[in-house]
Amino acid sequence: MLFTSQEFVVLLTITFLLYYVPFLKKLQVAILIASSFVFYAYFQPALLLLLIFSIIINASASYFIYLKNTIHSKKIAIAGVVTNLALLCFFKYSPLVADVFFRSDNSIRHFLITLPLPIGISFFTFEGITLLVDTYTGQVEQNKKKVIIAGSPLKHIGNVAFFISFFPHLISGPILKAYEFFPQIKTKKFTEIPWQNAVKMLITGYFLKMVIADNLKEQTNYLSYPGFLSAPTSSLVIQVFGYSMQIFADFAGYSLIALGLAALFGYTLNQNFNYPYISTSFAEFWRRWHISLSTFLREYLYFPLGGNRKGKWRTYLNLLIVMGLGGLWHGAAWKYAVWGLAHGLALVVERMFKDTVKIKQNRLINFIGGCLVFVYVSLAWLLFKLHNFKHVVLYFKTFAANSHIPISFFFQRVNIYNLLYALPVVLYHVYYLFKRKYTNSPALKYEFLLYGVMLFFIVTNSGLSGDFIYFQF
Repeated sequence: MLFTSQEFVVLLTITFLLYYVPFLKKLQVAILIASSFVFYAYFQPALLLLLIFSIIINASASYFIYLKNTIHSKKIAIAGVVTNLALLCFFKYSPLVADVFFRSDNSIRHFLITLPLPIGISFFTFEGITLLVDTYTGQVEQNKKKVIIAGSPLKHIGNVAFFISFFPHLISGPILKAYEFFPQIKTKKFTEIPWQNAVKMLITGYFLKMVIADNLKEQTNYLSYPGFLSAPTSSLVIQVFGYSMQIFADFAGYSLIALGLAALFGYTLNQNFNYPYISTSFAEFWRRWHISLSTFLREYLYFPLGGNRKGKWRTYLNLLIVMGLGGLWHGAAWKYAVWGLAHGLALVVERMFKDTVKIKQNRLINFIGGCLVFVYVSLAWLLFKLHNFKHVVLYFKTFAANSHIPISFFFQRVNIYNLLYALPVVLYHVYYLFKRKYTNSPALKYEFLLYGVMLFFIVTNSGLSGDFIYFQF
């Protein structure tokens, strides 16, 4: 079920009304769990059983960890994490295993490539891992990340079911941490809804998705094989620029909608995008892009590998491992691993450069760094857009070969529309820089007009509704 569909509007309205009925206030969590199950089952009804299985496994394991604060807790935590990863690998990476290890006529290969990919499995398995790891470390180390476990097993199962299945984040995040979410589980009041923030996030999110991403989707379709073979270099540049804006608008739009929807029910989810295209370094980009994933990888993979505590070369290796696995998290294809390693290599080169050369930061250096980061990141998105790695290589060859085509092709209709719909994303980042620098500007008093304009375009100029790009991950 899409956030942009009529079915979702109906489900949301019914859920919202029931949720805040006074005599049903003790059933608020149960109402949201039921609604979330309906939301998930709308896509793949049979695979709701997998989601329920994941909930039961993680609830049981975390509760036993809580009860057995002994050496057995570690064994239970490890078994739970392995089970989560096994589920993820079985359903997500079976096609890759089939292609690598089995011939085309093999029956096992046929079985593996026909397995369904449960929507959201990359997200809810990671959340199960955070629950188990944080419960274990909180019990053993008594650290600040301690998960609040309900005394009753039944109530704990309900809390875990809510944590994992809560529909705003279920399909494409943001990835939640149990120690941050569990303390929020309590009765909510209609009068406590942060209406202003919720409405702002919803309007901005729907604008980015429906007006920008859905319209750009129609224009960047030309960035596909074999269509790009006859395109001039100028058009290829604009197409990549447009897709870079599209994927941001699509995923950041989803995340803002998720945050806004959660706020309507009294829950706070962490920001997932923080204007990433103003980044002046690759490290900064990954502090601003898909923050919940980069934070997960840092806390649950990079730090356990040793982080930057074991010398420079080990740090470089850790960065490559983490980003390579982060790339594979996006899909069962080697092109995603290449994408992750490309970002890992960029982080390594950047860190090596900073370790050996001391450059005083100034506006010019930051501008040059920002341009390099944006160009590199945008070109790397080709690995998401194009079907396979060979097409990416062919794109770059075409880029060099078609430079002779007249500049008049620059003014083709598709190029104009690409730039037109990409412009609001640029202005979105520029406006953030303006607000950050001129926090007391009188112009900010009229910010409500911007939301009015965005709402107007949502109603009058939405593109053809389609899946969110990150649904495939």
